[in-house]
Amino acid sequence: MRQEYIDAVRGIIAMVPPGSAVAYSDISDLLESGGPRQIGSIMARHADGLPWWRVLRASGEAPSGHERRAFEHYRAEGTPLRGEVDDFERTGEGRWRVAFPAARWAPSDDDFAAVDAIAAELHRALDAPGSP
Repeated sequence: MRQEYIDAVRGIIAMVPPGSAVAYSDISDLLESGGPRQIGSIMARHADGLPWWRVLRASGEAPSGHERRAFEHYRAEGTPLRGEVDDFERTGEGRWRVAFPAARWAPSDDDFAAVDAIAAELHRALDAPGSP
């Protein structure tokens, strides 16, 4: 995967504020490039230093294998949740999810300007002569 794409995805993820979340597909849609699988691949390999718990499947499920850690972040940030939240908090058992669309990041005009700049830079790099 090209470094420019990885950097663009990381740039978008870094913009998602506490208490909000995005689906993998939201990121690829904002960049007008790639798809959810590419975003997932980047998250699996290049999420160091990023708020990884804010990037989810569209169903609102926490990243597999990281449910407890993600849950702690969601509670600390006030992310809207649904399901057996109290049971999970008390016992570690119970099904819950992030409550999309309540938690879905709604970028401001300034955010969209920054996203557009990131996407434009990505597309310039991908369209450059001699690029693979």
